[in-house]
Amino acid sequence: MNWMGYLQQLGRSLMIPTIALPVAAVFLSLGALPWESAGLGNLGSLFVFSGDMIFTYLPFMFAVGVALGLTSNAGIAGLSALLSYFLLTQITQTYMQPQLQMGVTGGIVIGILTALSYHRFSNIQLPEYIQYFGGPRFVPIFVGTATIFLSLVIIAVGPAVEQTIEWLGEMLLSLGGFGAFIYGTAYRLLVPSGLHHILNNVYWFQIGTFERADGTTVFGDLPRFFAGDPEAGIFMAGLYPIMMFALPAIALAIIQEAREDLKPKIRKTFLTAALACFLTGVTEPIEFAFLFVAPVLFFIHSILSGLSMWIAYELGIHHGFSFSAGLLEFIINGHLSTRGLWLIPIGLVFGITYYVLFRWAIRRFQLPTPGREEGSPLEEWAGDIRYRSPLILQALGGKNNIKTIEACITRLRLTLQDDKLIDTAALKHLGAAGVIRLGGGNVQVVFGTFSELIREEIIKVTRTDLQQVLFSSPVQGRMIPLDEVPDQVFSRKIVGNGVAFIPERGELVAPVAGKVIHIYPTMHAIGLQTENGLDVLLHIGIDTVQLQGKGKWFTAVVQEGDEVIPGQLLVKFNLTKVRQNAKSLATPMLITNAERIKSWSFAPFKAVKKGQGAVMSVVLKEEAAAVGGQSDD
Repeated sequence: MNWMGYLQQLGRSLMIPTIALPVAAVFLSLGALPWESAGLGNLGSLFVFSGDMIFTYLPFMFAVGVALGLTSNAGIAGLSALLSYFLLTQITQTYMQPQLQMGVTGGIVIGILTALSYHRFSNIQLPEYIQYFGGPRFVPIFVGTATIFLSLVIIAVGPAVEQTIEWLGEMLLSLGGFGAFIYGTAYRLLVPSGLHHILNNVYWFQIGTFERADGTTVFGDLPRFFAGDPEAGIFMAGLYPIMMFALPAIALAIIQEAREDLKPKIRKTFLTAALACFLTGVTEPIEFAFLFVAPVLFFIHSILSGLSMWIAYELGIHHGFSFSAGLLEFIINGHLSTRGLWLIPIGLVFGITYYVLFRWAIRRFQLPTPGREEGSPLEEWAGDIRYRSPLILQALGGKNNIKTIEACITRLRLTLQDDKLIDTAALKHLGAAGVIRLGGGNVQVVFGTFSELIREEIIKVTRTDLQQVLFSSPVQGRMIPLDEVPDQVFSRKIVGNGVAFIPERGELVAPVAGKVIHIYPTMHAIGLQTENGLDVLLHIGIDTVQLQGKGKWFTAVVQEGDEVIPGQLLVKFNLTKVRQNAKSLATPMLITNAERIKSWSFAPFKAVKKGQGAVMSVVLKEEAAAVGGQSDD
């Protein structure tokens, strides 16, 4: 059993119900405004009541959210979870004395029970005369029945479980500042795997209790903070200096240490990332910029995050948030904080410390952070998502390799048939900050805040029967658009459509599987035909036909009629001689029968390696795909 995969999916599922929490925070903040002085006192109490109701029904949202998250948003699972949690609460409240307050924990248990039931029974076959209740309709029947027995178990062992949970909470709280340090460090260390959501759920929704004026009890640091508990907020306050100051300081250090020629692009990218982190607390775009190139630095960052939590605790600072520790929540929730303004000078100290530390480390150890080498994995390309997504899909091994695909704020979460089919280099070329393999086919690909949009585009592709053809890079060098080729025959796409490359080595390899149908006498150009009937022309340099193969500058290592595979060597050439004697090194890769193509997708125009996958993808027209398929039989 792949526990890491299940934990990854559970961690994502726990994020779904929290989407409603910022709404509650805004309502409570509006309720704190002086409405009475304006003669609108009832409006203030209405906002407070509305915010409190969201927290009151938070367990129901967790039950439904976890069930949906673990079943790929199956509506019947959400409905079953809602029914089940309602039954659980009503049965235990009626037949159990004293009543057990299960809170969010009960919602999570019901969500998991419902998801397991859905996966086991959603395809069940019953006798024909009662098959109406088979399949997905059987899920609420089974879950409802199972909930009755679960309620009986809870009534029997509930008091002991409640005492154990209370003991655990008291033990963690008794650790004081050191406990906050442990949480802050562990939280940051778990961010790369995405399992920090599970840890957060324990601290934010389980530890500690507070009884409100109406007699109801709330659990966890986060709900207690918004319920007005003056002791709450100790597991959130210390995150503000890190997210508002420390991580933006890392972004500034990366900008300052970038090469001068790349600094404008890096400045735009990381100032955007720093602003997003400062305002909303979204940290991954910055953290993943150095996580893979300097893991030791990330460990130090985790220790410093824990230290920030410890300092905030020792200074008696209590502050909280509904989503993340950014400026917006710092202001919105300030009316509930205790000594919250102290977080500003603490944050400034951390910001300076991080800036100096990271600039020194990047320079001292020559860390290849974005901007210090050709090509940055984090850059603005939102407008290209539609075109890059098919390439991303191919770099993930194709649609047949994907079992499940989900997205959280900054990453794709995938379960693959075979994670060895992933082309990591191609994914980074397409904008991924990093790839995390969790075993059992479970993979996370960090694309920043565009992840959800990428997921939607990939799903669109996987739900179609369009035939795609993927092209690799035929050379090592730099990829350029056709309109930059200094020859109008190519730049105006008279011969065909495609891309071009500026080679850095004298080797030309096959960009796609197919048959060699023509080798020019001078060997400066070669023609391939794919199994789909696409005619592909590879032309080394511009005006190289005039060289007449002088001095054996071009040597073909294949013959006409040969079958080739992607990455197979086709032609060797003297790069130095061609550079000196040809008009340009630009090497077009064209599809000469472009009328067969429905749509084109291109990777970013930057450095590529020989044989690197997913630099271009085309979708065939339906009639072209049909003809290609018939010709193979």
